[in-house]
Amino acid sequence: MNERIALGSETRRVEVGSGVMLYDTSRAGNLTPSWFEVDYWRGRDALVGQAGGRGTTWFAATPDIGIALRHYRRGGFIARLSEDRYLYLGDAKTRPMHEWRLTYQLHRAGLPVPAPLGARYQRDGLTYRGDLITERIEDSRSVAQRLRDSSLPLSDWIAIGRCIRRFHDFGVCHADLNAHNILWRGDGEIFLIDFDRGSLRPRGMWCDANLVRLRRSLLKVTAELPTGTFSETDWHSVLAGYWQGAGNVGPSAAAH
Repeated sequence: MNERIALGSETRRVEVGSGVMLYDTSRAGNLTPSWFEVDYWRGRDALVGQAGGRGTTWFAATPDIGIALRHYRRGGFIARLSEDRYLYLGDAKTRPMHEWRLTYQLHRAGLPVPAPLGARYQRDGLTYRGDLITERIEDSRSVAQRLRDSSLPLSDWIAIGRCIRRFHDFGVCHADLNAHNILWRGDGEIFLIDFDRGSLRPRGMWCDANLVRLRRSLLKVTAELPTGTFSETDWHSVLAGYWQGAGNVGPSAAAH
């Protein structure tokens, strides 16, 4: 993975048993391995919610901050063979360490992402299991959740396009850009979350692929919702926001 921003002195890497834990001491100086266990928070009556997806993300409240805890789980056919184990190919290539470092870089660069708090993997022979903790973006809702309530104004779609463009201009290829991974807070704060398998790279056709994936997700989310919840006009507003001031003629045919 390309690293544009070196990890700061506030980050700490600790070997714990058969694995490794990486965390930000400036935000979670008291973080311990137990933080990665759902039962730890349940035993303290600190769980405050959860979100679905391939694997459940649990929300917990500490005295200082809200956290989002995610255990890495496989999807597709391979999940039948192993629900949550991955082949170990080195520390930097583990899913939690890779995602933590990438999210850390994006957060340090001022992009709207959740602050990464801690990552952990535990080895067992040639495989490992992993977990990630980020700061919870309080009082936010995903685009998918908002669409289930009502259609969005064109200005919101334009804002979503602008947000995605910021990430692409920085070189962020989001491996799973969808309606669930775009969060909205307040009157217009937009965040991208879940950078598992994400990467930094020069601009290329992957930018269009990201947009195509998002459009497919929006169509899927709104397929059974009232007609007009998501329209072609809405999508072109996303593209308008994306290309605004970009100095380009427009998106390739793949994004239409």
